[in-house]
Amino acid sequence: MLEQTFSAEEWVAKVEGVERAGDFLTAYDLANRGLEAHPDHLGLRYLAVRTLARSGATEQARARFDEYGLAGRPEVDISALGARLEKDYALEAEGAERASRAVITAGLYEVVFDRTGDYYPGVNAATMWLLAGKPARATDLARRVLDALSRTSLADPGKAYYRAATEAEAALLLDDLDNAGAALERAAAAHGGDYAALATTRRQLRLICAERAIDPAILAPLTPPRVITFLGHMISAPGAPGRFPAESEHPVAQRIAAHLDEGSVGFGYGSLACGADILFAETLLSSSAELHVVLPFDKDEFKRISVKPGGPGWSRRFDDCLAKATSITYATEDSYMGDDLLFTYAARLAMGLALLRATFLDAEVEQAAVWDGKEAGGEGGTATDVAFWRSIGMRSHVIDVAAPTAAAVRAVRRTVRQPVASPGFSEHERAIRAMLFSDFKGFSKLREPQLPVFHKEVMGSLGAVLDRYGSDVLYRNTWGDGLFVVASDAPVAAQLALDLQAAMGVIDLKALGLPAHLALRVGAHVGPVFEGYDYVVKDSGYFGSHVTRTARLEPATPEGNVYVTEPFAAGLALDGDASLTCEYVGHMPAAKGYGLMRMYVLKRRRR
Repeated sequence: MLEQTFSAEEWVAKVEGVERAGDFLTAYDLANRGLEAHPDHLGLRYLAVRTLARSGATEQARARFDEYGLAGRPEVDISALGARLEKDYALEAEGAERASRAVITAGLYEVVFDRTGDYYPGVNAATMWLLAGKPARATDLARRVLDALSRTSLADPGKAYYRAATEAEAALLLDDLDNAGAALERAAAAHGGDYAALATTRRQLRLICAERAIDPAILAPLTPPRVITFLGHMISAPGAPGRFPAESEHPVAQRIAAHLDEGSVGFGYGSLACGADILFAETLLSSSAELHVVLPFDKDEFKRISVKPGGPGWSRRFDDCLAKATSITYATEDSYMGDDLLFTYAARLAMGLALLRATFLDAEVEQAAVWDGKEAGGEGGTATDVAFWRSIGMRSHVIDVAAPTAAAVRAVRRTVRQPVASPGFSEHERAIRAMLFSDFKGFSKLREPQLPVFHKEVMGSLGAVLDRYGSDVLYRNTWGDGLFVVASDAPVAAQLALDLQAAMGVIDLKALGLPAHLALRVGAHVGPVFEGYDYVVKDSGYFGSHVTRTARLEPATPEGNVYVTEPFAAGLALDGDASLTCEYVGHMPAAKGYGLMRMYVLKRRRR
């Protein structure tokens, strides 16, 4: 059926199905596509806001809530969603501000409860009163919620999870651990794969456990399936030497299946080379888990380099897995050119995407690797990826293969991933770098006398910010109002981009005789780029398709904001800097017909 013929109800069902799996970003995109066909549909508007809120994009959700005219609506779900957005702001605050915001949020929820008698806003109000420092009011309201539940019909099986979760929350508020535990067991049996609901409930109940000094282990029944990022050695062709010999395929496959089953894995992110990757993918698919494939470059070139060397049958298995994958991401549109850095980039992207998904699901995340324990034969490889994952404090599980002989290692280094000739680039190397492009909305309307002031005062202020970053800024260039910066990594680029916006925010444009509408917009991306000699400027420079991709972001960025790509957001997830947040804004059209890209707005957290 063509999308144009979908009814609003069919779009709602599609959104809710994806949302239940905890893929809030895709669910939001689907809601927007549904709204293109049915712009006034209340249910789709509600779902668009809810999926944004569940992804952590609180400010974007608040903006959509207001834009869609949802404030003041009488429906229980919509009224409670407005209170939930206020709750998110309260939980981002600290100290007295958090308590005061919790009072406001509790009041909003309680008004809905008093008007409707619905237990969902009632129990949320009770929890927020606890966070506001009003435990007596919290327990009183929790008893009223349990009374409301006792008078609620049990006929709707679709409400079984929410009834049980609400009973558990109310019981925890009353320090009734026996009834809380029993209710949690009922909730675990009734969620029906709604991992979004599980994540929301777990986060809510952990707040109560922290306030009541209750061991959060009581929440174990609501543990969601684990997220993994998988990788490992390519398999050797039958009869050929290698680090993963063909005769080891069956025992390795059995160990992969046993580990994934034991760990209750529901979501996997990785590539699809012959050997370990495809064995992980097939096991995930056979257990009805989600498979998310990240390929380093063009599919056909990848098959030639990383699939066909395994021998007969692997290409068919690759095609089967790719056809059944939940999502396929191409880390780059570049050619391989014998550069293993692209494999490293794809592996890091898969790791970051796994971390983002685990955050949405409130789930555990783990690396699973088929590895012989030996060091890498080149700059990248399984050993390098395992070491990186462990270096950021994450857990990895290694499935061993028989150690090869020294001669076999030398043989596989000679035969796997043969470089592709690339005349003209022998003096250039690719490196993974973070890049910023920025310009000013309104610059083209400046009058001639204003231009020297702009360059001295405005661009001078931005230059001073760049100076503070010293050697972490690898390259800077400007033309007119444009600024191109290459930084050492995504965390540095993120802080730099926000500092540039902050510097712009304190400039008194009126005092300088410049128009108030002059505003900075910044786009950021991370990817492999060429580092080499620029024959025009006679100095080092950076170029490649990922430089072009970054340049296409900035014109689509609203003024005063920093928009970043999904690889950039994934890189920040790997860094683990809790002071920064990337709020999803959807698929955005890049400039000059470059296509749609998943975009996030970069911000500093309130705490």
